[in-house]
Amino acid sequence: MLQQLTSLGLSDNEAKVYMAMLELGPATVLEISVKAGVNRPTTYVQIESLKKLGLVSVQTKGKKQLFIPESPEQLEFIIENQKKEIEQKKEELTKFLPELTNLFNLAGEKPQVRFFEGKEGLLKMQTELLKSDTKEVVSFSSADDIIRVFPDHPKVLSQKRVQKGIKSRLIYTSERGVILKKQDDNMLRETKYVSPDKFPFKSDIAIYGDNISISALQGKVVGVIITHKEIAESFKSLFNLLWDSLGD
Repeated sequence: MLQQLTSLGLSDNEAKVYMAMLELGPATVLEISVKAGVNRPTTYVQIESLKKLGLVSVQTKGKKQLFIPESPEQLEFIIENQKKEIEQKKEELTKFLPELTNLFNLAGEKPQVRFFEGKEGLLKMQTELLKSDTKEVVSFSSADDIIRVFPDHPKVLSQKRVQKGIKSRLIYTSERGVILKKQDDNMLRETKYVSPDKFPFKSDIAIYGDNISISALQGKVVGVIITHKEIAESFKSLFNLLWDSLGD
């Protein structure tokens, strides 16, 4: 019966106190506390709560205050009140549900932005590319800064990309001039070089899938990945415009 009472909405202690009162009839807080197996202060709190539900009434007898259980039929009224409250809540929800839905939809359109710090953070960003199901990554890059921060990049990081079968198109700059083949089938890579005089680029920007990965390679090494379909497509369009303008 305790389980049934709690399923109707009473708390565990409320159910214990009410059951004890049904067995005792008019009784003091101490008597109810002992019968229910609940400490006296908690019993008093539960009695006050049951009074609000209409399940307990009070009688003064001499100097004693006795608490009397109301008929269990009162539980039917409690359930009816709960039904009314639920209907009221449903009406309120119906009124502002469209606004909540709009907020949800707007949140879905917001870019997801993740920040990374230090060399380890940038390595995690590289891992994100390798975990993706993309077939191609396009990049703007300062080759000198990439090799300075990651001296083993050509042997390790690029090889991992190749192993995943991810093709690369790269627009890069370097103080050393042209240092990469225009087309390297072994590395699944095409490149176009731009002089540092025309392209004083000090970062690395990679676009793949719905992601834009941006790494600051000078000063404090930090990075950010922005995930947003339209923004990624815009960056890729910008890359393709520059790629085509550089010719063969």
